[in-house]
Amino acid sequence: MESNTRTKKVDSLAGINRQRVILVTYLIAAIDITCLFVQFSITPYLAKRLGFDTLWFGYLQTTVGVIQLLGGPVFGRFADIFGARAALSMSCMASVVYFVLLSVTDSTAMLFIHKLPAVAMHVLPGTQMVVADLTEPDKRADALAKLGLCFGIGMITGSSLGGTLSTRYGETCAACVAAVGSFVSLLLVLKFIPKHTKEQRVQEKSDKSRSLFNLGDITRLMKYPGVAKTFTVKITSGLPSGIFQVMFSIIAMNFFQLAAEQNGYLMAYFGVVQMVMQGAVIGPLTARYPESSLLLLSVGVASLVGLAQALMANVFQFCFIVVPMMFSLSMFNVITDSVLTKSVPSTDTGTMMGLCASVQSLMRTVGPTIGGFLYENYGVPSFGYIQCAINAAVFILLFKDRRSEKHKKL
Repeated sequence: MESNTRTKKVDSLAGINRQRVILVTYLIAAIDITCLFVQFSITPYLAKRLGFDTLWFGYLQTTVGVIQLLGGPVFGRFADIFGARAALSMSCMASVVYFVLLSVTDSTAMLFIHKLPAVAMHVLPGTQMVVADLTEPDKRADALAKLGLCFGIGMITGSSLGGTLSTRYGETCAACVAAVGSFVSLLLVLKFIPKHTKEQRVQEKSDKSRSLFNLGDITRLMKYPGVAKTFTVKITSGLPSGIFQVMFSIIAMNFFQLAAEQNGYLMAYFGVVQMVMQGAVIGPLTARYPESSLLLLSVGVASLVGLAQALMANVFQFCFIVVPMMFSLSMFNVITDSVLTKSVPSTDTGTMMGLCASVQSLMRTVGPTIGGFLYENYGVPSFGYIQCAINAAVFILLFKDRRSEKHKKL
């Protein structure tokens, strides 16, 4: 009896510690996203002041995409082998250096150089790994959705703060504030995040036969059932919206004619909508409906959003489009990440999250080039028409695939 009581106490304590780690992880994610959106609010205007046109700004965005594309899978591998604390510490330290360099940027060359630490800036995938490791598979989608809620908080805070600081005190002040925020994240990681978030016996077994730069060991994850298919959908369906997101700062500045502070308020509005979607909509839906149905729904809504974007004429109309747009984006990312992490062993959740982050980096790599070409030659409506067509095709293929699976079961 006494032994059973002790066991229950240990289990209860473990549950409390686990919950505390998850809550701190959410806080770290919110701070990191806040700092990133402070940077997003000032970089386009800093680049314009330094003489960048749309083409050169696209090159800058591509540079960041390539750097993070190279670093994403390696970071995920690093997290699986050396643990969550080491991985997140490295990412937070890289963020501090990134923002410090931004604060002293006064030339074209320096604007490119300050992007180099982005190779290790993967706080969000790191926090996703921690949440995935510490939650049960059936609760994972809801937990990841709550992490998306932190993204909304960071978007609101960072956009408003970045726009206000850059307008009133200059880009240097805004970058310094972001550097301080990243340093606070680093302290939280060192204080609260455990060395390993996976089961220790699994961790020790995996460490014996793993190397950091083994490309074959990273790509082998694509051989697990359903992984390659989900990744193909993630890239194909996500690419049009990714291009629009990459080019949005240019669209806001040139098409909507928004100043830095106004753009910050618009991004804050995005954050409010995303918070509502993540906190009040996506969680209940993931608990009630199968992931395959929700994936189909998100792709279908994305197609309709693309059509609406093609027909919009001003920022007022765009504000209405933002609601279904944030729903489809949030649902799509949560469901695909959840499906992918559940498709691989627990020892590889970090690597899988690194690969998921690389999808976003791939979009930032090819997005500026494609987006710049479309914007200069066909205008803003072209983004919407392409998104509508591609997502409609993906929706039809997913619908047919789902029907064929149902017939096989019968």
